[in-house]
This record gives sequence, structure tokens and C-alpha cells, in this order.
Amino acid sequence: MSIQHYDIVIIGTGAGGGTLVHSLANTAAEILVLERGDFVPQEPENRDPTAVWRDLRYRTTERWKDNTGQEFHPYTHYCVGGNTKFWGSVLFRLRKEDFNEVEHVDGVSPAWPISYETLEPYYQQAERLFEVHGEAGLDPTEAPREPFPHEPVPHEATIEHYLSRIKEQGLHPSPLPLGLTKPGNPAHCILCNTCNSFPCHRDAKSDADVCCIRPVVGQSNVTLWTRARAKTLITDGFGHRVKGVEVDHAGERRRVEASLVVVSCGAVNSAALLLRSGTGRRPEGLANSSGLVGRRYMAHLATMLAGFHPFRVNPTVFQKTVAINDFYLEGPDVPYPLGQIQSQGRTHGVMAQTAAPWMPRWFFEFWVARGVDWLAMTEDLPRTGNRVVVDGDDRIQLQYLANNVTAHERLVREVKRILRRLGLPITYAHSGKTQNTTHQCGTVCFGTDPKTSVLDTFCRAHDVENLFVVDASFFPSSAAVNPGLTIAAQALRVADHIKETELGAGKKPSANHRGSTVQCVHADSVVGRKAGFG
Repeated sequence: MSIQHYDIVIIGTGAGGGTLVHSLANTAAEILVLERGDFVPQEPENRDPTAVWRDLRYRTTERWKDNTGQEFHPYTHYCVGGNTKFWGSVLFRLRKEDFNEVEHVDGVSPAWPISYETLEPYYQQAERLFEVHGEAGLDPTEAPREPFPHEPVPHEATIEHYLSRIKEQGLHPSPLPLGLTKPGNPAHCILCNTCNSFPCHRDAKSDADVCCIRPVVGQSNVTLWTRARAKTLITDGFGHRVKGVEVDHAGERRRVEASLVVVSCGAVNSAALLLRSGTGRRPEGLANSSGLVGRRYMAHLATMLAGFHPFRVNPTVFQKTVAINDFYLEGPDVPYPLGQIQSQGRTHGVMAQTAAPWMPRWFFEFWVARGVDWLAMTEDLPRTGNRVVVDGDDRIQLQYLANNVTAHERLVREVKRILRRLGLPITYAHSGKTQNTTHQCGTVCFGTDPKTSVLDTFCRAHDVENLFVVDASFFPSSAAVNPGLTIAAQALRVADHIKETELGAGKKPSANHRGSTVQCVHADSVVGRKAGFG
């Protein structure tokens, strides 16, 4: 087994790992980035609903188990940029209230160990990095803030019509904050109908690959290995320090040693990696003296809805531009939060058919052409029984039951009521339920007490001095907005912390070694600046 040495190893290239390496690339540290997938090719299938949704061209082929032991195909992608390649690029800040303890009808959302004010300057940086478009001052739940980096994405005419009628209902719709390249760039966004859940065929969506990885790959201190899966973290005899990472790199087993290791695999896979890295002294898993690694899994209660009028075709192409937060902090006539409502990207017939594959395609094509798509999203509350487990066959099991269901059902009813008042009398609703893996968070939570948290407030493991976990794993609560911008903001904050504590005055992490030849290793070939990634 070959052994190589770096200053910092970052495992994962999504919103956490991608943002972190982008921020650390201007230091003197030799950085290795491991990605178990590869670059998503730009090809016609990027915008083909059949390829993306029926053939699952870009989804992982692995199977997980749910809480009953039944196998399911998780909605997750292993590629450079991670799941950000397929997100809808909605980049909300958490509401200021989300950082405090919040009473819900079915339980309590715990306070964060940091405040909104702590993260606010990093939210600003993250919005600039991911080119967020929006308009301040219209969302009733938004804290006072500076203007967005870019103007909001304009609503199409049909959506403008519905907006006026939404306002007539006494609601306060606002533009969704969207990360898209601004018009005028060579690969600018054309506002097509294959954005949400599709990889952008123009690289015009603000994902971690485009915004973070490609600008730094090819620099003299950054090396990227694709098709490189971290199998286990290797520790000293007591489990107090990570010495390196055992990697399956394009079928070859390799060992990488580093002074700092950052795990950014996503909430499920980060927890699984720590659990797999247990030793004889730490059989419960690495960094797990609290017993909380893998526990408190959260995924938003999310229901996709569509309102239809059988005799009215919806000509809108890009309809994912509207947010309604009137029920975020409390519902109508109830003193507890319900959640958020967003318009969604256009549903294609083959996408709807996945929910009922026995029905003919023409039936779904007829209805989706007449539909307007929305998402109702409610905060999922942390429970220790909701957890990630790695079984004896190294298979991931997601032991998960949704909670806060009362509030979510009320929110779904409110959305249906709104749609009927818009003249859309027929509604359809679909939820991922116990197999929901989007917006996953909470499995390696941060806090100030090692007995009740896994990480400190800078995402450094309480138990392992040179280990960080930087993805949505650190969330102590899920809030009810998309987690992507908060992951990126915290990654920028963690990067500053690493620079100050480990890399101050241009130094490198202690007891460190120089990296190997700098390159982006793509399977068995080498690509880098010459391939256009620099």
C-alpha cells in the first residue's frame, strides 16, 4: 500500500468541503481533496428528464436500508460538487430565530451554540461566492441585512399573475434567493426548465464544483483525487489524533497521512465514516464519546405539491422564483411554526411518472403541462432515535421516523387552500417520508459540552484534536429553509479558524510533511490546468 503525505486532507467536495478548500487554497498548506465520484460530464443527458429521473444516470447505485430493513435507493450523488450539482440553488440564510430555542407543536427545536450575528458576516461572503440573487426587505422573517450581491431573478408573467393573487390573500411573497451565474458571463443562466434536480448543461448554476473546486484545482498546493473513496480514518493508539486516511482510489488501496483531516461527506456518509473508523479502544466509532455520532438525523418534512386547472396550460419555463414565509414563525390561528413554501422547478411527465410507473406517460404529460409546482417544508426536530447505522455488511441503514408531523400536515392544508384560491382546484401531493435523504443534517452535532455534542463551535471534534467535520452534520436543528448557504457560511468560518490556529503567519500544521506532485488525479489519468480546470 502506497503512503503519501499532505498538510490537510479534505474528504468531499460539496457545499462544505468545496467551500473549505476554496478558502484554504490561498495558504501555504499542501491540500489533498478526496472525491469518491468524478466530474459530471457536460452532455445532452444533463437536461434529459428521462436520463435523469427514469434512468437515474447520475444517482448513486448503492442501496441503503430504511428503519424497517427495506432497501431503498437514496437520493444522493457522488461527484465533484456533490449534491450541489443537482440542487435547486436556493440559498437562504437561517432566520435569526432559528438560532434560539423554538417551541413547536410536537417538541422543541434546540438553540445553536452560536448566534445569527456570529455567522452573519460569513453569510455575506458565502452569498458573494455563490453569486446569490435576491431582494432584501420583502420577506417578513428576514433579519435586517445589506442588499443581495445580485438583483432577484425576474418572475415570468404567469408567476407575476399568481403573485398578485397571493398578495390579495394577505400573504407576503418574496423572491427566492437563487445562486445562478449572472447574465453576461460566458456560461450565463438561461432560466431553462431543467435546473432543479438536474446538472446544469451550461455550468451556470452556482454549485460547489463551479464556484469552489474548479477555480483552485491546478494551483500549486491543491491536489484533487476523483474516484477516491475514504474507507476509514486511521488514528493513533488512543483515538485522540487522526494520522491518516485509508483510500480506495480507482480500485487501488492507498494510505494518505496528514496533520489535519476534514470530513465533508454529507450528514449520512460523514457519520458512517466515523462509525466505520472505530478501533479496539474505540469500538463505538471515532469521536464518539458522547454516543451521538449518527444520531439526531434530520431531514425536512417536505411535500411536493402541484395545483392544476384542467383547461389552462401553464406556459412558464422557469417558475422557481417565489418564497412564502408567512407561516414560518407561526401559523394562521395557531401559536406554533408551520414552515416555508417555495415555488419549484417545472415537473416533467417522466418525473411525475416515477410516483406511479404503471400509469401511461401521456397522462402525466397532460397534467404537468397544466400544473404549478410548489414545495411545503417544515422543520424536522432532532430525536436520538433517528440515526445512521452501519451494519455488519458495511451497509448504511437510516433508522428514521418523521416528527413534527402535526405542523407539516397543517402547512400542506394551507398550501392547498392557497392553490384553490389561485384558481387551481385540483392538487397533488407527494412526500419522501421515511426514505427522505434531501436536506440531511444533524448526525455529528456541534456544541460546547462534549457530553451532549460531537464537535465544538468550529466543527473540530471534541475527542480528536486534528479532526473537523464540515457539512450539515453539525446542525443541532434543521430549521425550515434549505441548508446549503449555512453549510457554506460555516465552512468559511471554519477556514478562518484553521488559518488562525493552525496556519497563522503562513505556517503549516505541526508535524507536517510536504505533499506529493500536485495534480488532479482523474482515475488513472492526470488532469489539471491544461484541461481547463485552473
